[in-house]
Amino acid sequence: MLLHIVARGRIGRSPEAELVDRYMKRIGWPTKITELPDTGGRIPDAPPQTRRVLLDERGEVMASLAFAQLLGRWRDDGVREARFMIGAADGFDDAARGEADLLISFGRATWPHLLARAMLAEQLFRATSILANHPYHREG
Repeated sequence: MLLHIVARGRIGRSPEAELVDRYMKRIGWPTKITELPDTGGRIPDAPPQTRRVLLDERGEVMASLAFAQLLGRWRDDGVREARFMIGAADGFDDAARGEADLLISFGRATWPHLLARAMLAEQLFRATSILANHPYHREG
């Protein structure tokens, strides 16, 4: 299953970009990052069997283990792509939220988009590590 991050805004050369790159390289599954301008730009067409996940302040706060289990279920059910959307500064409108398969949040604090991208990359690495029984994640 492809883990695809689609993010508004350019990360450029920054410490956050280094973190994103570090975690994405560690993931043993296929990955892809698509950057879009803050406004406009074309969101790539999604293949059949894609799950859309929006990072949204109104989303569910998921524990890492639950997130890993969800990705594992999707993989086992034949989902071809899990697409993680990071919006612009104003987030997503109600229509986009309504079309999503899942809304997730990294807590009730507001995070800069570059940090949210790094946090997502780390959680994707953590989830795939959990599913591979790798000792990276320690529960409790």
